[in-house]
Amino acid sequence: MEKPNISQLVENIFEGALWRSRFVILAAVIASLCAGFAIFYMATVDVWYMILHILHYADPDMSAAARKALHDDSITHIVEVVDGYLLATVMLIFSLGLYELFISDIDEAHGSKASSKILVIESLDDLKARLAKVVLMILIVTLFEHALKMDMKTPLDLLYLGGSIALIGLALFLTHAAEAHGKEGEYRESEHHDAHQ
Repeated sequence: MEKPNISQLVENIFEGALWRSRFVILAAVIASLCAGFAIFYMATVDVWYMILHILHYADPDMSAAARKALHDDSITHIVEVVDGYLLATVMLIFSLGLYELFISDIDEAHGSKASSKILVIESLDDLKARLAKVVLMILIVTLFEHALKMDMKTPLDLLYLGGSIALIGLALFLTHAAEAHGKEGEYRESEHHDAHQ
């Protein structure tokens, strides 16, 4: 009768425990989902109260100055709501990406034609790229929010605003250029793979 290999047994137990340790990521997945839902809830409540305030916009008794203040506040609140929904989307993409990378593929996401490709994460770089796009949009919306409140007193203020808009355009251009370059590389790699087959 062959004696069991103790070192092999210990190695199998350790490797099994090490592989199952990835389930600790579930804590981050659940926490990210909860944070995303909380932000969605807050942004939706903000929209509800904003609509209630906007209903008074057509009040004939309201002065022009009060109407202008309500208009400016409403535009600012809309930008804040967009910012909130984008942040909630980041948390959702982050939680789905972590789950797909460390736990298991989401069968419904891969099997459904209606599922968005942004929710299907193939690698850690893929997750970072998708998060970076949404974070860039959050920064753009935040800049827009501050630009609405900005008091243009000197020509230099206008120059700063124009420079920030130019930098946003450059960031968007570089993002799209990097994405197009990545897709072109994937296409060439698939062609090379097909040629060898």
